[in-house]
Amino acid sequence: MERITYYDIPKGMFENLMTTEDFINQSPLGIKLLELIRLRVAQKNGCAYCVDMHHKELKHLGETDLRLSSLCVWKETPYFTEKEEAALNLTDALTKMSRDPLPEATFDALTPHFSKEEICYLTLAISQINTWTRLMKTFRFVPGNYQVKETV
Repeated sequence: MERITYYDIPKGMFENLMTTEDFINQSPLGIKLLELIRLRVAQKNGCAYCVDMHHKELKHLGETDLRLSSLCVWKETPYFTEKEEAALNLTDALTKMSRDPLPEATFDALTPHFSKEEICYLTLAISQINTWTRLMKTFRFVPGNYQVKETV
């Protein structure tokens, strides 16, 4: 049972978050990488609603079952590119943050694959999905009903 329904949310709250979401989606990172990041954050934060959503989005984008089922153990598999691994490593570090600064090795692994501008987008994308997962877990949105919107 939802604690807070979509209709209880203050007008403009989701719309303003979606403005940021649209900004991120227009970045040079590519939607498939963004969705991998979103699914990974959802897994790390235990957000069933977001796991359902981003799993479905990735399937719609043609992601393989093997990579989807292995994302939760990505460090132990050979299925992800070095670029994806660098982004996922940053995702893990920023999602379960310690009080310590981001390790230099985590940042340095990004630089062969991403410009400084793209690292800014990555950081914002990770922060944004962390916000969404926290909202969904608090509101207790029910997983399973999400449907991918068909683009024209």
